[in-house]
Amino acid sequence: MTLTEKLAQWYEKNGRDLPWRAKGGAHPDPYAVWVSEIMLQQTTVKTVAPYFDRFMKRFPTVETLAAAPVDDVLLLWQGLGYYTRARKLHECARVVVERYGGKFPADRAALKKLPGIGPYTSAAIASFGFNLPEAVVDGNVIRVLTRLNGWTRPVAQIANDIESFAATLTKQSACPADHASAIMDLGANVCTPRAPLCAFCPWNADCAAFKYGLTETIPNIAKLKKAVKKGYVFWIENAAGDVFVRKRAEKGLLSGLTEFPWNTDETLPFAADWTVTGETVGHVFTHFDLTLTVVRAQVEHPDTDGFFIPREKFKDHPFSTLMKKVAARMEKRGR
Repeated sequence: MTLTEKLAQWYEKNGRDLPWRAKGGAHPDPYAVWVSEIMLQQTTVKTVAPYFDRFMKRFPTVETLAAAPVDDVLLLWQGLGYYTRARKLHECARVVVERYGGKFPADRAALKKLPGIGPYTSAAIASFGFNLPEAVVDGNVIRVLTRLNGWTRPVAQIANDIESFAATLTKQSACPADHASAIMDLGANVCTPRAPLCAFCPWNADCAAFKYGLTETIPNIAKLKKAVKKGYVFWIENAAGDVFVRKRAEKGLLSGLTEFPWNTDETLPFAADWTVTGETVGHVFTHFDLTLTVVRAQVEHPDTDGFFIPREKFKDHPFSTLMKKVAARMEKRGR
C-alpha cells in the first residue's frame, strides 16, 4: 500500500468534520473555502470556527461581502486579529465580483493575482475548492513530511525539497482535496509538535523520525526572539462620561480600527491633568509583546484627532482585542 493510500484510509476514519470542509472532492462553494483560509492564517481552527459561522450568515455570498461597507466587515472580524486580512478580504470580494462575475477562477495562477491571496492560499483554494492537484503546505504538513523523511536540516534551507515531495504525494493521490485535508489532520491530531501519537500514525512504519527517535528535534525551525514593548493607552472622558477614541490609518498594524489613543514611547499627547493608573493591559502580537499602562484624564476638547463616543456605543465600533481589553479593564475599575 502506498503512502497516499495509507493516508486516505486513515482520513476516511479519522478526518475532522469542519464547517468549511467537504469530503470526497471539491467543496461546492469555493467562496467558503476562501473565507476559511483567510481566517485560518495565523489563527487556530478552534478560534476560527465560530467566526466563520457568523461571517457566512452575515455574508453568505461573495456578492453580499463585496456590497457591504468595509466597517461592517471589520466589526464582524473583531477579536480575530490581523485586521489587514479583513480589508483584503473585502477588496478581493469586489475584484471577484467585478472581474469574474462572482466566481473564483479555477486556476492557481489566476488566484494568486487576487488581493490578499498568496502562494499558500491560492494552493488551498485550488485544492479544496476545485480538487486540483496543488500541494497545500502549512506548518502541519512541514512537520509531517520532515519527520517522515528524517530531514534534520533547517526548514528554511529545505523548503524546495518539502514543496517538491508534497507535490509528488499530491499527484499520486486519488482525491487532491481529501489528501490535503488528510495530511493537515495528521499533523494537527497525531504528528503534533510535542509528544506525537506515533502509535496511531498510518505512516509510522515509513517514518524515519519515529524509527530513529528524532520526533522531538524535527522539524528544525529557528525561533526568533520576540521584541518586548511597553507604552501608554489614554482613557480620556468628557463631563458626560463619553470616551475619546480615534480611527487608525487604513494601512499597517490594526488598520482601519477604532481605538483609544496609545503610544510606545510613554509620552503624554497634550497638556492635561493626567493620572497614571496602576492598570496595565498586555497583548501578544506576531512579532512583539506589548504592555500598556492606562493613563486617564477628563478633557472636554482633546488637542488631538479623534471623537467621543458613549460607552454603550462601543459595540458599534470595530475595536481590536487589545482595545477590548482596555475597555473591559476600565469598566471593571469603574468611573
